[in-house]
Amino acid sequence: MRFIVMNVMKKEIKYMVLKKLGIIGLLLCTTVLSFAQTSDVKNYYNPLSTGVPSLLISPDARAGGMGDVGVATSPDINSQHWNPAKYAFAESVAGASLSYTPWLRKIVKDIDLVYLSGYYKFLGPQAVSMSLRYFSLGEISLTDNEGNPMGTGKPNEFSIDVAYSRQLSKHFSMAVAMRYIYSNLSAEDENYYPGHAFGADIAMYAHIPLMIPTGESLLGVGLNISNISTKISYDKGETPGIFLPANMRLGIAYTVPFDAYNKLSMSFDINKLLVPAYPQMSNYVDSTGVLDNDAYETAKKKYNRSSVAGIFYSFADAYDNPKNTTAKDGFMEELREINWSAGLEYSYNNQFFVRTGYSNESKWKGNRKYFTFGAGFKFTAFQLDVGYVLALAQTSPLDQTLRFGLSFDVDGLRDLVDMAERRKK
Repeated sequence: MRFIVMNVMKKEIKYMVLKKLGIIGLLLCTTVLSFAQTSDVKNYYNPLSTGVPSLLISPDARAGGMGDVGVATSPDINSQHWNPAKYAFAESVAGASLSYTPWLRKIVKDIDLVYLSGYYKFLGPQAVSMSLRYFSLGEISLTDNEGNPMGTGKPNEFSIDVAYSRQLSKHFSMAVAMRYIYSNLSAEDENYYPGHAFGADIAMYAHIPLMIPTGESLLGVGLNISNISTKISYDKGETPGIFLPANMRLGIAYTVPFDAYNKLSMSFDINKLLVPAYPQMSNYVDSTGVLDNDAYETAKKKYNRSSVAGIFYSFADAYDNPKNTTAKDGFMEELREINWSAGLEYSYNNQFFVRTGYSNESKWKGNRKYFTFGAGFKFTAFQLDVGYVLALAQTSPLDQTLRFGLSFDVDGLRDLVDMAERRKK
């Protein structure tokens, strides 16, 4: 959000509802702390901020009902976002899904995320997949510095990607994805342009069946390094570009059958943004209030490195924070950047699903902590899913977020056609 505010100030144009955009950016990068009055915030509160943070929003209702886990869960049609390597183990030959999330409805009424995904398997262990993500920030009214109307704007972001996955062994697969990203946050400003970027994902998935007394259980292990990308710029490169949300997600899932009809899946993910923290000026001010400008400028130069170098630097940037006086302080700061999520999914006859989960983020990195609940129903070819967020903080804009998803698979459609033909005979 920093880059939006700076650019608006520079061009002497303000949005009548800049508060809306501010809330969106702050929420996606960090949630306002309810304990911001404590003295520790000045020393430790240092959230990570990126461009196009909507790329990190969980798009589908299944994962959204399980605490936002998905890198190692059983393959489904929305695996493109979580781990495209899972498609190589998909049961159906092809499928497609449409998901819809009315975002931040506790604050505004016109912000939406639409996600379309699909895949096709060929030659047995291979699959191609794609997804389209569209994030609308709604309509905003524009004014100049004197409050005169300047029309309306409709900022939005979207991305489109394709992936190829393949089984490399009976129980292991890998995938690569390529992504185009477009972000248009400008409005009636000839010096402010839409941003464009390109990214890639590298994903791995292990799919291991294990026999237990009640039947065949399934162990899944997944890793997805996503949004390895160019930086994005809104002024055609006049200023250093902004890091996109490169991200590493590692997870494990285990599905246990109770009998022929009932089973329970347990999943756990850890997640880390692979971007360095922007140097905070307050970290370079001594006890007398004097800014060490040389050290601060050096820190900003180290921050403004290439996106790939930034991925590696993200594992060590905390050690350059002058507030971290020991190696232990730096290590603890790096640990705070790791989020974790846990989820459960109960299924009956692979037709009825009940889900719950929990997602946790350090209070110094955003304090997003919430429970999720979800349900699903599958009828032959079609599946309907819904997810719901219950935030722990009463003031959290994420509270009461709903997600909806509708998907179908080709094998199910074939079964429906076969059933219709048999009835005719």
